[in-house]
Amino acid sequence: MRTIRLTAAQAMVRWLAAQETAPGVPFLGGVWAIFGHGNVAGLGEALHGIRERLPTFRGHNEQSMAHAAIAYAKASNRRRAMAVTSSIGPGATNMVTAAALAHVNRLPVLLVPGDVFASRLPDPVLQQVEDFGDGTISANDCFRAVSRYFDRITRPEQLLSALPRAMSVLTDPAECGPVTLAFCQDVQTMAWDWPEDFFAARLWRPRRPRPDTDELAAAVAALTRAKRPLVIAGGGALYADATGDLAAFCEAHNLPVAETQAGKSAVPDDHPLALGSIGVTGSSAANAVAAEADVVLAVGTRLQDFTTGSWALFGNPDLRIVGLNVAAFDAGKHGALPLVADAKAGLADLDAALAGWRAEGDFAALKAEWDAAVDAASALPTSGNALPSDAQVIGAVQRASNADTVVVCAAGGLPGELHKLWRAARPNGYHVEYGYSTMGYEIAGGLGVKMALPEREVVVMVGDGSYMMMNSELATAVMLGRKLIVVVLDNRGFGCINRLQRATGGESFNNLLDDAVHETPAHIDFAAHMAAMGARTEKVSSVAELEAALARARASDATCGIVIDTDPTITTQAGGAWWDVAVPEVSTREEVRAARAAYEQAAARRRP
Repeated sequence: MRTIRLTAAQAMVRWLAAQETAPGVPFLGGVWAIFGHGNVAGLGEALHGIRERLPTFRGHNEQSMAHAAIAYAKASNRRRAMAVTSSIGPGATNMVTAAALAHVNRLPVLLVPGDVFASRLPDPVLQQVEDFGDGTISANDCFRAVSRYFDRITRPEQLLSALPRAMSVLTDPAECGPVTLAFCQDVQTMAWDWPEDFFAARLWRPRRPRPDTDELAAAVAALTRAKRPLVIAGGGALYADATGDLAAFCEAHNLPVAETQAGKSAVPDDHPLALGSIGVTGSSAANAVAAEADVVLAVGTRLQDFTTGSWALFGNPDLRIVGLNVAAFDAGKHGALPLVADAKAGLADLDAALAGWRAEGDFAALKAEWDAAVDAASALPTSGNALPSDAQVIGAVQRASNADTVVVCAAGGLPGELHKLWRAARPNGYHVEYGYSTMGYEIAGGLGVKMALPEREVVVMVGDGSYMMMNSELATAVMLGRKLIVVVLDNRGFGCINRLQRATGGESFNNLLDDAVHETPAHIDFAAHMAAMGARTEKVSSVAELEAALARARASDATCGIVIDTDPTITTQAGGAWWDVAVPEVSTREEVRAARAAYEQAAARRRP
């Protein structure tokens, strides 16, 4: 057997560079790295040696680098991914939040934090977390709860099994999620004689499991008995490249379709059967149909509480759910009839089995009513003095966009407004991270989207609170020449949570900047801050000025930032559903007691 002598780090990156998602297309689009003593001498040297085949990108924060990598994978429909490496200590634990984000959203990312010395000779090393009762634990054990696969590399030859296991998780449609390979820093530098054939190119084709015969028969029986069926499209429809199949399936069987946050853009907004978003931030059309639905075909969704209105949205006592999902864990949730299959393959088999069957129903009036509500909420303001709502800003961004635009957002009130109001014309035109609702994802995520879809225009919409959480990868976007248009909506604090606080009977407290403890009123010049990182920026004072600024940004070849002040109290009232946010049973405030009574009344409608 022919061998080649390499360090463990050199072997890792050479092997990773040889993994392909299509002939000649590497699975990894690159590696994000911030070097420290735990990875610079081993992985740093190895990545430098292979930089022409496997590019390394430098960011400014380990969490935001991982956000960019995760967004890249999401925008690539999980066909490609990125790796992220850090030193030990805070560099590693910075990535734990991003690992949780990827885990919740079923998205692939390879995390390679440096670890302590396997030999333990210099212990305790700089940044080492010592467990008084367990000498095998390091800070990287934090990743165990938020990784689909975790391994600690304490010998070079362990990579022979660890790397293929890692790739099998990263590319498996059901097990997909974050992989953590904690890489002991001395082991990174150890040499070993590797079999040359270990580094041969390998093609990882997406697996498309087909439905079980009995599960398919049960799903068909449920659907053909349905009087008021509804399809809910989740992110799995996009990841399975089943968006066209889904639209054709709904057309063939006259099935209305609603979309989750992850599933939005699976069906074009102007499709006659597309009823828009569902759930807490849902359209009146989708939620009206959901309230009466007797069968719900859930395609590629894990049916989280925002989708189901905390399980109070579905009012039909005879409701049956058919869970078409590649993951058995998600397919059988809440007593669903599981249909474990790839969305594309599952829809094809369902379509064949349902040949000739069509549901009854006309949804044109419901759709038209909701379209009118969207138009009203997102129209230009009629008053020239009042601060605009988030919805009116969204309307301006929508009018300045085209079918290829990708809107990127994450936490706060904006995702709810976008879920209701944004009209996505093409798959992947709506990129909102709401599974983990991670403040600070937006700009880094926008960069990852632009790297995955360089031909599409990327508009990042971010509130001032999220911007302050994490913004440093704006400088990276400028440095890399990946153009973003960043629209900052400044409502002077955490406006979404302030509204929730008031809705549950509380007083405005510690959310808006003016309601937080302070001696000097806050004044943050976001335009100047973005300009300092290299973006072309401007502050606008009206929605009309915003539209003009967006036109200039679209014509520019550089990353642009636009800031507009917004009203923190206004949200779109049309649509929506109850969300379970527990209210105190006992309070001295009458407002809280009233909110508790309303909460108990609403909670009584929840399905057991």
